Amino acid sequence: MKIKKNIIIERGHQKPILIDTFYSEEKTNQPIVIFCHGYKGFKDWGAWNQMAKCFADSGYCFVKFNFSHNGGTINDPLDFRDLEAFGNNNYSKELNDLNDVIDWVQSHFKNNPNINTNKINLIGHSRGGGIALLKSSEDKRITKLITLASVSDFGSRFGTLEEITTWKTDGVKHITNGRTKQQMPHYYQFFEDFKTNEERLHIATATKKINIPILIIHGDKDTSVNINEAKNIHRWSTDSKLKVIKGADHVFNTSHPWEKDELSNELKSVVLNIINFIS
Repeated sequence: MKIKKNIIIERGHQKPILIDTFYSEEKTNQPIVIFCHGYKGFKDWGAWNQMAKCFADSGYCFVKFNFSHNGGTINDPLDFRDLEAFGNNNYSKELNDLNDVIDWVQSHFKNNPNINTNKINLIGHSRGGGIALLKSSEDKRITKLITLASVSDFGSRFGTLEEITTWKTDGVKHITNGRTKQQMPHYYQFFEDFKTNEERLHIATATKKINIPILIIHGDKDTSVNINEAKNIHRWSTDSKLKVIKGADHVFNTSHPWEKDELSNELKSVVLNIINFIS
């Protein structure tokens, strides 16, 4: 297996993106699987590296990356050293990041006989699932889509009108990171960008436009994103399967750090369901 970690995608005046690739040098025509992490997430969180190896072992080129404003840095991608970047993140930037990742993947593997750049499968976890749904509605290069514990709506997550008014007055609001205990900022530009691009960022409208197969996976013990959000996506889609993983929480019973060599039973089930779906 060929693993390349922390490849830097330089993007001129925009923040660079860190990317990892996992694939076999023996197999030919391997479809691409691109993974989008979620809110307060990163490409090396928990068991994502082990998951990547499972896909590569099964004949797929697995690609994962850090969104440019996720709070990590080029030198320290495993934590949140750049809270200023985190505070200046928004959904439009994440869509732009994902577009640049797809461009890079197609260019990087263009002449590699091991990789089939015409088969691009997109996986999004949590908030990344929402981004993956939006992107799949507007990008014909994506052939299949998988959501993991995905959100079905962005607008409802900003709080009450009173909270938004306070946020505008203060210019920033903070949320505590349960793992690192950092006070993580969200600048008001996040809400302004959403309102400016609200039509593009409406997941229900986007999902109804998607004309590729979708696999929707959700745990029945998810306390972070209610399973009804998976049911919403399933209802809006014209071609989707909903798979409920029994006993699975928001991260499919894994944690960070994940020091085992194998996946949790719940994440194993996720991987098997995805491979069956995209094969």
